[in-house]
Amino acid sequence: MSDIIWLDENENLFPDVSLALTDPDGLLAVGGDLSAQRLLQAYWSGIFPWYEDYQPILWWSPNPRCVLYPDQLHISRSLKKTLRKNDFHVTFDQAFMKVMHRCSEARKDQDGTWITPDMLNAFEKLHTLGIAHSVEVWHTENDHPKLIGGLYGIAMGSVFFGESMFSRRVDASKIALHSLSQRLLECGFSLIDCQVHSDHLESLGAVNIERQQFISHLEQHINDPHQSCWSCQP
Repeated sequence: MSDIIWLDENENLFPDVSLALTDPDGLLAVGGDLSAQRLLQAYWSGIFPWYEDYQPILWWSPNPRCVLYPDQLHISRSLKKTLRKNDFHVTFDQAFMKVMHRCSEARKDQDGTWITPDMLNAFEKLHTLGIAHSVEVWHTENDHPKLIGGLYGIAMGSVFFGESMFSRRVDASKIALHSLSQRLLECGFSLIDCQVHSDHLESLGAVNIERQQFISHLEQHINDPHQSCWSCQP
């Protein structure tokens, strides 16, 4: 990591994203902490943390950037059928830490998780500050609501920075994303940051844009005033 920029422990400043490596794509800096001030400065600059327990904190700004415009979410036939069936209930910010913990559980194709205990603590603080938010999908079984899917992320201006989602039932995470997109459209949000491309995200309508285009969008919209999307239930 001789070419990597190490962050000053006493400052929240980040290097320009143009200095990020191309291999691995987007790795920009190492170190620092997960304080609210540093995290907000990172997201405001188009940077996010992504690392595992055995690593120092790694900061990324990949090029291209994967994004989803809320009005361009692709709804498949199977998802339309699930939505019509309507045997679920969606809430916002009612079980933030439960959603994070479910997202942090190791998946079949993974040995570990990047949602470390420190990351859990950091985002809990951002949630307390009203910056990090969750969407929960519930299914009632024997009069008991069961959390079957959800997602969480950060809202700044009219941009939502998606972090992770989980599903314990077919289409549950897609229901969460559909509900989020509808709510964001109602509140005038312009973009959902998906960070890194995947075939799954592409199937949902996400696209890659150049990093500078993403940064320009942040500069225009991250300070937008918007109504609260999170205080009332759908």
